[in-house]
Amino acid sequence: MTDISPFAGFGLGLRRDHYAEFQTGDVPVDFVEIISENFMVDGGKPLAVLDRVRSHYPVAMHGVSLSIGAAQGLNREYLIRLKALADRIEPLWVSDHLCWTGVDGLNSHDLLPLPYTTEALDVVCDNIAKAQDILGRALLFENPSSYLTFAQDELREWEFLTEMTRRTGCYLLLDVNNIYVSAINHGFDPLAFLACIPADRVRQVHLAGHTPGEILIDTHDRPVCADVWALYAEACQRFGPLAAMIERDDAIPPLGELLAELQQARNIAQLAIRIAA
Repeated sequence: MTDISPFAGFGLGLRRDHYAEFQTGDVPVDFVEIISENFMVDGGKPLAVLDRVRSHYPVAMHGVSLSIGAAQGLNREYLIRLKALADRIEPLWVSDHLCWTGVDGLNSHDLLPLPYTTEALDVVCDNIAKAQDILGRALLFENPSSYLTFAQDELREWEFLTEMTRRTGCYLLLDVNNIYVSAINHGFDPLAFLACIPADRVRQVHLAGHTPGEILIDTHDRPVCADVWALYAEACQRFGPLAAMIERDDAIPPLGELLAELQQARNIAQLAIRIAA
């Protein structure tokens, strides 16, 4: 299993609304990120689109159905299909979420939360080891947004993530919006989260919008808010140059609006890294 080299670029998610523009190769991004499951097919238009996009840009694969926290283990057929896609496009990396997504073969299509216990950590680490062995590569895992905690919790989220990387050699996709959402919902300091994450294991950052309210909801349907931008600046000072992208999965605007938001990420990162230096 090889290490994942750092890649400092700025990208966008490849969404159907913008397929035509990305296929020209004229969109000013450093990489694109795909939802893996959208392209885990035997052929047809989705793969033809991806092949054309891949001819212009590096691609990162980001999944939503690996279910790395599943107590019953992983779906081997899913992993084989995921490997076939990765072998086809040779991505920057393959990522998914620290969660579980279903039981008894039923996919809920939700990123369900895990208790932060030593027992759950054992399950996750065993599943990661098996997934990385089948795929033949190290994986990235994203910190989830959280709306509840478990009475059984024994570890803080950042302690769980840190030990997970130490035991498996996996890497982290740090979702800055999710840190902020969880921090507000549960009353912890998001800067403490950043301070405790092993800097050498972070390879990518996600930035997104959320729905405000009594409980913040990670909806990916609006621009990044000022507080998340501020937390991103802190992350840049702590971790240095990293691949960063804007996630938008609903109420998707014209590409120009997303590119303007991505430029804001570039500007914040450049300033924060200069300050840290």
